[in-house]
Amino acid sequence: MTYVVTEACIRCKYMDCVEVCPVDCFYEGDNMLVIHPDECIDCGVCEPECPAEAIKPDTEPGLEQWLEVNAEYASKWPNITVKREAPADADDMQGVPDKFEKFFSPEPGEGD
Repeated sequence: MTYVVTEACIRCKYMDCVEVCPVDCFYEGDNMLVIHPDECIDCGVCEPECPAEAIKPDTEPGLEQWLEVNAEYASKWPNITVKREAPADADDMQGVPDKFEKFFSPEPGEGD
């Protein structure tokens, strides 16, 4: 089992999870984070820290797509270990449907 970041992170990107990760397995895209599935130790400390409830165990049904997205982009995006400010409209983006289709960006973020 590993944890994955789901669609709920897109354009929310709160980064509270980054601070608590003991193995620094988060990677930053332009408008979301992902977890590297081979680095995640399945400790689960990140899941309750996410205000958008975007982090889920990959054992939940229907998360296969997100495991693939996390694996693909963790190998392309820079590592992030330091929490920064969330986007100004993060609270407004919580709960917006179909964010992957509408807003996902494959571009990398800043990283550390």
